[in-house]
Amino acid sequence: METETAPSPSPEQIDLSAPSVIADPYPAYHALRGRSPVLYARVPAGGAAGLGEPIRAYALLRHAEVLAALRDPQTFSSNVTDKIRVLPRITLLHDDPPRHTHLRRLVSRSFTPRRIAELEPWIGRLAASLLEATGDGPSDLMGTFAMPLPMMVIATLLGIPAERYVQFRSWSESVMSYSRIPAEERASRGKAMVDFFAAELAARRRAPSGDLISALVEAEIDGARLDTPEAVGFCVGLLVAGNDTTTNLIGNMAHLLSERPELYRRAQQDRSLVEPIIEETLRHSSPVQRLLRVATRPVDVSGVTIPAGHLIDVVFGAANRDPAVFEAPDAFRLDRPPVEHLAFGQGTHFCIGAALARMETRIALNALLDCYESITPGEAPPLRQTRAIMPLGFESLPLVLRRSGARP
Repeated sequence: METETAPSPSPEQIDLSAPSVIADPYPAYHALRGRSPVLYARVPAGGAAGLGEPIRAYALLRHAEVLAALRDPQTFSSNVTDKIRVLPRITLLHDDPPRHTHLRRLVSRSFTPRRIAELEPWIGRLAASLLEATGDGPSDLMGTFAMPLPMMVIATLLGIPAERYVQFRSWSESVMSYSRIPAEERASRGKAMVDFFAAELAARRRAPSGDLISALVEAEIDGARLDTPEAVGFCVGLLVAGNDTTTNLIGNMAHLLSERPELYRRAQQDRSLVEPIIEETLRHSSPVQRLLRVATRPVDVSGVTIPAGHLIDVVFGAANRDPAVFEAPDAFRLDRPPVEHLAFGQGTHFCIGAALARMETRIALNALLDCYESITPGEAPPLRQTRAIMPLGFESLPLVLRRSGARP
Protein backbone atom coordinates (compact mmCIF):
# COMPACT_ATOMS: atom_id res chain seq x y z
CA MET A 1 0.00 0.00 0.00
CA GLU A 2 1.10 3.56 -0.56
CA THR A 3 3.29 5.49 1.84
CA GLU A 4 2.14 8.88 3.06
CA THR A 5 4.89 11.47 2.80
CA ALA A 6 5.09 15.01 4.04
CA PRO A 7 7.92 17.55 4.13
CA SER A 8 9.73 17.59 7.46
CA PRO A 9 9.72 21.02 9.10
CA SER A 10 12.81 22.53 10.66
CA PRO A 11 12.98 21.45 14.33
CA GLU A 12 13.51 25.05 15.43
CA GLN A 13 10.21 26.06 13.81
CA ILE A 14 8.06 23.33 15.36
CA ASP A 15 5.41 24.08 17.97
CA LEU A 16 3.88 20.81 19.16
CA SER A 17 0.80 22.64 20.45
CA ALA A 18 0.13 24.54 17.19
CA PRO A 19 -3.21 23.81 15.46
CA SER A 20 -1.42 22.70 12.29
CA VAL A 21 0.59 20.14 14.27
CA ILE A 22 -2.47 18.93 16.16
CA ALA A 23 -4.15 18.38 12.78
CA ASP A 24 -1.18 16.46 11.33
CA PRO A 25 1.51 15.77 13.94
CA TYR A 26 3.57 13.13 12.16
CA PRO A 27 6.02 15.36 10.22
CA ALA A 28 6.79 17.13 13.50
CA TYR A 29 7.32 13.84 15.31
CA HIS A 30 9.75 12.63 12.65
CA ALA A 31 11.68 15.92 12.71
CA LEU A 32 11.97 15.98 16.50
CA ARG A 33 12.33 12.29 17.40
CA GLY A 34 16.13 12.42 17.29
CA ARG A 35 16.06 15.15 19.96
CA SER A 36 13.54 13.45 22.23
CA PRO A 37 12.64 14.25 24.96
CA VAL A 38 11.64 17.68 23.67
CA LEU A 39 10.62 20.53 25.98
CA TYR A 40 7.69 22.53 24.59
CA ALA A 41 4.88 24.86 25.64
CA ARG A 42 1.96 22.45 26.00
CA VAL A 43 -0.42 25.29 26.88
CA PRO A 44 0.84 28.71 25.74
CA ALA A 45 0.55 31.81 27.91
CA GLY A 46 -3.04 33.00 27.72
CA GLY A 47 -4.14 29.58 26.46
CA ALA A 48 -6.36 29.17 29.52
CA ALA A 49 -8.00 31.63 31.90
CA GLY A 50 -5.49 33.35 34.19
CA LEU A 51 -2.51 31.61 32.60
CA GLY A 52 0.24 34.22 32.49
CA GLU A 53 3.06 31.77 31.81
CA PRO A 54 3.07 28.80 29.46
CA ILE A 55 2.66 25.29 30.86
CA ARG A 56 5.69 23.37 29.61
CA ALA A 57 6.09 19.63 29.23
CA TYR A 58 8.71 17.23 27.93
CA ALA A 59 7.42 15.19 24.98
CA LEU A 60 8.65 11.59 24.74
CA LEU A 61 8.66 10.68 21.05
CA ARG A 62 10.55 7.39 20.90
CA HIS A 63 8.77 4.05 21.30
CA ALA A 64 11.30 2.87 23.91
CA GLU A 65 10.86 6.06 25.97
CA VAL A 66 7.07 5.88 25.92
CA LEU A 67 7.05 2.19 26.78
CA ALA A 68 9.45 2.68 29.69
CA ALA A 69 7.35 5.53 31.08
CA LEU A 70 4.13 3.51 30.84
CA ARG A 71 5.79 0.65 32.72
CA ASP A 72 7.04 2.88 35.55
CA PRO A 73 4.06 4.64 37.19
CA GLN A 74 6.11 5.21 40.35
CA THR A 75 8.36 7.62 38.44
CA PHE A 76 5.95 8.83 35.75
CA SER A 77 2.89 9.66 37.85
CA SER A 78 -0.60 10.16 36.42
CA ASN A 79 -1.58 12.49 39.27
CA VAL A 80 -1.11 15.62 37.13
CA THR A 81 -4.12 17.77 38.02
CA ASP A 82 -2.26 19.62 40.78
CA LYS A 83 0.31 20.70 38.19
CA ILE A 84 -2.11 21.62 35.39
CA ARG A 85 -5.28 22.86 37.02
CA VAL A 86 -7.13 23.49 33.78
CA LEU A 87 -7.72 19.70 33.67
CA PRO A 88 -10.65 18.16 35.59
CA ARG A 89 -9.72 15.22 37.79
CA ILE A 90 -10.85 11.92 36.24
CA THR A 91 -11.02 8.74 38.31
CA LEU A 92 -8.45 6.09 37.24
CA LEU A 93 -6.89 8.32 34.58
CA HIS A 94 -5.33 10.60 37.19
CA ASP A 95 -4.74 8.03 39.93
CA ASP A 96 -1.60 6.05 40.77
CA PRO A 97 -1.14 2.71 42.53
CA PRO A 98 -2.10 1.64 45.13
CA ARG A 99 -5.20 3.89 44.88
CA HIS A 100 -5.49 3.21 41.15
CA THR A 101 -5.28 -0.55 41.74
CA HIS A 102 -8.08 -0.41 44.32
CA LEU A 103 -10.32 1.81 42.19
CA ARG A 104 -9.74 -0.28 39.07
CA ARG A 105 -10.76 -3.43 40.96
CA LEU A 106 -13.96 -1.69 42.06
CA VAL A 107 -14.77 -0.37 38.61
CA SER A 108 -13.88 -3.66 36.91
CA ARG A 109 -16.64 -5.34 38.90
CA SER A 110 -19.04 -3.06 37.04
CA PHE A 111 -17.35 -2.65 33.65
CA THR A 112 -17.24 -6.37 32.90
CA PRO A 113 -16.68 -8.16 29.55
CA ARG A 114 -20.08 -9.80 30.00
CA ARG A 115 -21.83 -6.45 30.44
CA ILE A 116 -20.08 -5.15 27.31
CA ALA A 117 -20.77 -8.30 25.26
CA GLU A 118 -24.48 -8.13 26.08
CA LEU A 119 -24.62 -4.84 24.18
CA GLU A 120 -23.21 -6.28 20.94
CA PRO A 121 -26.50 -7.24 19.20
CA TRP A 122 -28.04 -3.88 20.09
CA ILE A 123 -24.95 -1.98 18.87
CA GLY A 124 -25.20 -3.87 15.58
CA ARG A 125 -28.83 -2.81 15.16
CA LEU A 126 -27.98 0.77 16.12
CA ALA A 127 -25.14 0.93 13.59
CA ALA A 128 -27.40 -0.42 10.84
CA SER A 129 -30.15 2.07 11.68
CA LEU A 130 -27.73 5.03 11.67
CA LEU A 131 -26.45 4.03 8.23
CA GLU A 132 -30.01 3.52 6.99
CA ALA A 133 -30.75 7.09 8.06
CA THR A 134 -27.50 8.27 6.44
CA GLY A 135 -28.67 6.95 3.09
CA ASP A 136 -26.81 6.97 -0.19
CA GLY A 137 -24.58 9.66 -1.68
CA PRO A 138 -22.62 12.54 -0.12
CA SER A 139 -22.50 12.52 3.67
CA ASP A 140 -20.42 13.82 6.56
CA LEU A 141 -19.72 10.50 8.22
CA MET A 142 -18.58 12.12 11.47
CA GLY A 143 -21.95 13.74 12.07
CA THR A 144 -24.14 10.91 10.79
CA PHE A 145 -22.31 7.87 12.14
CA ALA A 146 -18.88 8.12 13.80
CA MET A 147 -20.00 10.55 16.49
CA PRO A 148 -23.54 9.42 17.38
CA LEU A 149 -22.76 5.68 17.52
CA PRO A 150 -20.24 5.75 20.42
CA MET A 151 -22.16 8.48 22.25
CA MET A 152 -25.39 6.48 22.14
CA VAL A 153 -23.55 3.34 23.27
CA ILE A 154 -22.00 5.10 26.27
CA ALA A 155 -25.31 6.70 27.19
CA THR A 156 -27.08 3.33 27.06
CA LEU A 157 -24.31 1.65 29.05
CA LEU A 158 -24.68 4.29 31.74
CA GLY A 159 -28.47 4.05 31.68
CA ILE A 160 -29.10 7.52 30.24
CA PRO A 161 -31.46 8.30 27.33
CA ALA A 162 -29.39 7.92 24.17
CA GLU A 163 -31.14 10.84 22.47
CA ARG A 164 -29.27 13.22 24.79
CA TYR A 165 -26.00 12.41 23.04
CA VAL A 166 -25.63 15.93 21.59
CA GLN A 167 -25.52 17.36 25.12
CA PHE A 168 -23.03 14.70 26.19
CA ARG A 169 -20.83 15.60 23.24
CA SER A 170 -20.83 19.23 24.36
CA TRP A 171 -19.78 18.19 27.86
CA SER A 172 -17.04 15.96 26.49
CA GLU A 173 -15.64 18.80 24.40
CA SER A 174 -15.44 21.02 27.48
CA VAL A 175 -13.06 18.50 29.07
CA MET A 176 -10.91 17.88 25.98
CA SER A 177 -10.73 21.45 24.67
CA TYR A 178 -9.54 23.26 27.76
CA SER A 179 -7.43 25.75 25.79
CA ARG A 180 -9.97 26.33 23.00
CA ILE A 181 -13.19 27.07 24.93
CA PRO A 182 -13.66 30.23 27.06
CA ALA A 183 -13.17 29.56 30.77
CA GLU A 184 -16.69 30.61 31.78
CA GLU A 185 -18.26 28.34 29.19
CA ARG A 186 -16.04 25.42 30.25
CA ALA A 187 -16.96 25.98 33.88
CA SER A 188 -20.66 26.10 33.04
CA ARG A 189 -20.55 22.91 30.99
CA GLY A 190 -18.39 21.17 33.61
CA LYS A 191 -20.75 22.05 36.44
CA ALA A 192 -23.75 20.85 34.45
CA MET A 193 -21.99 17.55 33.75
CA VAL A 194 -20.94 16.95 37.38
CA ASP A 195 -24.38 17.92 38.71
CA PHE A 196 -26.05 15.60 36.21
CA PHE A 197 -23.98 12.55 37.16
CA ALA A 198 -24.26 13.27 40.88
CA ALA A 199 -28.04 13.35 40.52
CA GLU A 200 -28.03 10.11 38.50
CA LEU A 201 -25.90 8.40 41.15
CA ALA A 202 -28.25 9.58 43.90
CA ALA A 203 -31.23 8.25 41.94
CA ARG A 204 -29.59 4.82 41.53
CA ARG A 205 -28.85 4.63 45.24
CA ARG A 206 -32.57 5.04 45.83
CA ALA A 207 -33.64 2.72 43.02
CA PRO A 208 -30.97 0.67 41.16
CA SER A 209 -31.92 -0.11 37.57
CA GLY A 210 -29.29 -2.57 36.35
CA ASP A 211 -27.19 -0.11 34.33
CA LEU A 212 -23.53 0.81 34.78
CA ILE A 213 -24.26 3.73 37.10
CA SER A 214 -26.23 1.35 39.34
CA ALA A 215 -23.32 -1.10 39.24
CA LEU A 216 -20.91 1.65 40.26
CA VAL A 217 -23.11 2.51 43.23
CA GLU A 218 -23.29 -1.14 44.30
CA ALA A 219 -19.67 -2.19 43.62
CA GLU A 220 -17.84 -3.17 46.79
CA ILE A 221 -14.46 -4.75 47.59
CA ASP A 222 -13.39 -5.41 51.20
CA GLY A 223 -16.24 -3.27 52.43
CA ALA A 224 -15.24 -0.24 50.33
CA ARG A 225 -17.36 1.49 47.72
CA LEU A 226 -16.81 4.39 45.36
CA ASP A 227 -17.78 7.68 46.95
CA THR A 228 -19.75 10.20 44.90
CA PRO A 229 -16.77 12.25 43.59
CA GLU A 230 -14.96 9.04 42.56
CA ALA A 231 -18.04 7.65 40.81
CA VAL A 232 -18.71 10.99 39.11
CA GLY A 233 -15.06 11.06 37.98
CA PHE A 234 -15.40 7.61 36.46
CA CYS A 235 -18.62 8.59 34.65
CA VAL A 236 -16.88 11.68 33.26
CA GLY A 237 -13.90 9.62 32.16
CA LEU A 238 -16.10 7.03 30.49
CA LEU A 239 -18.15 9.72 28.78
CA VAL A 240 -15.04 11.48 27.43
CA ALA A 241 -12.80 8.53 26.58
CA GLY A 242 -15.67 6.27 25.59
CA ASN A 243 -17.01 8.62 22.96
CA ASP A 244 -14.10 10.76 21.80
CA THR A 245 -11.60 7.93 21.37
CA THR A 246 -14.01 5.61 19.54
CA THR A 247 -15.46 8.42 17.44
CA ASN A 248 -11.99 9.33 16.22
CA LEU A 249 -11.02 5.70 15.70
CA ILE A 250 -14.06 5.10 13.48
CA GLY A 251 -13.51 8.38 11.61
CA ASN A 252 -9.79 7.79 11.07
CA MET A 253 -10.49 4.26 9.84
CA ALA A 254 -13.21 5.42 7.41
CA HIS A 255 -10.91 8.13 6.06
CA LEU A 256 -8.08 5.66 5.47
CA LEU A 257 -10.40 3.20 3.71
CA SER A 258 -11.96 5.92 1.56
CA GLU A 259 -8.49 6.55 0.15
CA ARG A 260 -7.83 2.82 -0.34
CA PRO A 261 -10.77 1.49 -2.40
CA GLU A 262 -8.93 -1.76 -3.19
CA LEU A 263 -8.60 -2.53 0.53
CA TYR A 264 -12.26 -1.70 1.12
CA ARG A 265 -13.24 -4.18 -1.63
CA ARG A 266 -10.92 -6.83 -0.21
CA ALA A 267 -12.44 -6.41 3.26
CA GLN A 268 -15.94 -6.83 1.83
CA GLN A 269 -14.95 -10.20 0.45
CA ASP A 270 -12.72 -11.26 3.35
CA ARG A 271 -13.96 -10.19 6.77
CA SER A 272 -10.86 -11.65 8.42
CA LEU A 273 -9.27 -8.33 7.41
CA VAL A 274 -11.59 -6.34 9.69
CA GLU A 275 -9.59 -6.72 12.89
CA PRO A 276 -6.17 -6.14 11.22
CA ILE A 277 -7.59 -2.96 9.66
CA ILE A 278 -8.69 -1.74 13.09
CA GLU A 279 -5.33 -2.54 14.70
CA GLU A 280 -3.35 -0.86 11.92
CA THR A 281 -5.61 2.20 12.18
CA LEU A 282 -4.87 2.33 15.91
CA ARG A 283 -1.15 2.27 15.16
CA HIS A 284 -1.09 4.45 12.05
CA SER A 285 -3.63 7.10 13.14
CA SER A 286 -3.81 6.73 16.92
CA PRO A 287 -6.99 8.42 18.18
CA VAL A 288 -5.27 9.38 21.45
CA GLN A 289 -1.96 11.02 20.58
CA ARG A 290 -0.58 11.96 24.00
CA LEU A 291 -1.31 11.82 27.71
CA LEU A 292 0.31 13.65 30.60
CA ARG A 293 2.52 12.35 33.38
CA VAL A 294 4.54 14.16 36.06
CA ALA A 295 8.03 13.13 37.23
CA THR A 296 8.07 12.10 40.89
CA ARG A 297 11.88 12.30 40.98
CA PRO A 298 14.69 13.48 38.70
CA VAL A 299 14.79 10.96 35.86
CA ASP A 300 17.19 10.49 32.96
CA VAL A 301 15.50 9.90 29.60
CA SER A 302 17.79 9.43 26.60
CA GLY A 303 20.51 11.51 28.25
CA VAL A 304 18.20 14.35 29.34
CA THR A 305 17.56 14.82 33.07
CA ILE A 306 13.91 15.71 33.65
CA PRO A 307 13.51 17.45 37.03
CA ALA A 308 11.14 16.19 39.70
CA GLY A 309 7.71 17.79 39.41
CA HIS A 310 8.00 18.45 35.67
CA LEU A 311 5.18 17.53 33.28
CA ILE A 312 5.84 14.85 30.65
CA ASP A 313 3.79 13.92 27.59
CA VAL A 314 3.91 10.26 26.63
CA VAL A 315 3.23 10.57 22.91
CA PHE A 316 1.52 7.38 21.75
CA GLY A 317 1.18 8.69 18.20
CA ALA A 318 4.93 9.26 17.85
CA ALA A 319 5.80 5.89 19.43
CA ASN A 320 3.47 4.10 17.03
CA ARG A 321 5.34 5.52 14.02
CA ASP A 322 8.86 5.11 15.37
CA PRO A 323 10.99 3.74 12.49
CA ALA A 324 13.19 1.98 15.03
CA VAL A 325 10.24 -0.35 15.73
CA PHE A 326 7.95 -0.17 12.68
CA GLU A 327 9.31 -0.53 9.16
CA ALA A 328 8.01 2.19 6.80
CA PRO A 329 6.00 3.61 9.72
CA ASP A 330 3.94 6.06 7.64
CA ALA A 331 2.61 3.28 5.42
CA PHE A 332 -0.73 1.63 6.20
CA ARG A 333 0.08 -2.09 6.04
CA LEU A 334 -1.72 -5.19 7.25
CA ASP A 335 1.30 -7.48 6.93
CA ARG A 336 3.34 -6.09 9.82
CA PRO A 337 5.21 -8.35 12.24
CA PRO A 338 3.39 -8.79 15.57
CA VAL A 339 4.81 -5.74 17.38
CA GLU A 340 2.27 -4.35 19.81
CA HIS A 341 1.21 -0.76 19.25
CA LEU A 342 0.67 1.54 22.22
CA ALA A 343 -2.59 3.20 21.15
CA PHE A 344 -4.37 2.07 24.33
CA GLY A 345 -1.31 2.47 26.54
CA GLN A 346 0.25 -0.39 28.44
CA GLY A 347 0.76 -1.57 31.98
CA THR A 348 -1.14 -0.16 34.95
CA HIS A 349 -3.08 2.38 32.91
CA PHE A 350 -3.95 0.20 29.91
CA CYS A 351 -7.30 1.57 28.73
CA ILE A 352 -10.14 -0.10 30.63
CA GLY A 353 -12.45 0.58 27.68
CA ALA A 354 -10.20 -0.93 25.00
CA ALA A 355 -12.40 -4.00 24.50
CA LEU A 356 -15.51 -1.85 24.12
CA ALA A 357 -13.78 0.49 21.63
CA ARG A 358 -12.56 -2.45 19.55
CA MET A 359 -15.99 -4.09 19.59
CA GLU A 360 -17.79 -0.90 18.55
CA THR A 361 -15.30 -0.26 15.75
CA ARG A 362 -15.55 -3.85 14.52
CA ILE A 363 -19.34 -3.54 14.41
CA ALA A 364 -19.09 -0.15 12.70
CA LEU A 365 -16.75 -1.41 9.98
CA ASN A 366 -18.83 -4.52 9.30
CA ALA A 367 -21.93 -2.35 9.08
CA LEU A 368 -20.24 -0.08 6.51
CA LEU A 369 -19.06 -3.10 4.50
CA ASP A 370 -22.56 -4.60 4.59
CA CYS A 371 -24.30 -1.38 3.63
CA TYR A 372 -22.05 0.28 1.06
CA GLU A 373 -20.38 -1.03 -2.07
CA SER A 374 -17.89 1.84 -1.87
CA ILE A 375 -16.92 4.80 0.27
CA THR A 376 -14.89 7.48 -1.48
CA PRO A 377 -13.70 11.02 -0.63
CA GLY A 378 -16.29 13.75 -1.03
CA GLU A 379 -15.93 16.96 -3.01
CA ALA A 380 -15.08 19.03 0.06
CA PRO A 381 -11.85 18.18 1.89
CA PRO A 382 -12.07 16.63 5.35
CA LEU A 383 -11.60 19.01 8.27
CA ARG A 384 -9.17 17.88 10.96
CA GLN A 385 -9.91 18.78 14.57
CA THR A 386 -7.60 21.34 16.19
CA ARG A 387 -9.70 22.06 19.29
CA ALA A 388 -7.79 19.73 21.62
CA ILE A 389 -4.18 18.66 21.93
CA MET A 390 -4.74 15.01 22.84
CA PRO A 391 -6.85 13.45 20.05
CA LEU A 392 -6.30 12.91 16.34
CA GLY A 393 -9.50 13.04 14.36
CA PHE A 394 -11.89 14.96 12.16
CA GLU A 395 -14.47 17.66 12.76
CA SER A 396 -16.05 16.69 9.45
CA LEU A 397 -15.40 13.85 7.02
CA PRO A 398 -17.28 14.34 3.72
CA LEU A 399 -17.57 11.02 1.89
CA VAL A 400 -19.59 9.66 -1.01
CA LEU A 401 -21.39 6.48 0.03
CA ARG A 402 -22.67 4.09 -2.63
CA ARG A 403 -24.98 1.19 -1.86
CA SER A 404 -24.85 -1.93 -3.98
CA GLY A 405 -26.61 -1.28 -7.27
CA ALA A 406 -26.94 2.45 -6.63
CA ARG A 407 -26.47 4.81 -9.54
CA PRO A 408 -23.33 6.99 -9.45
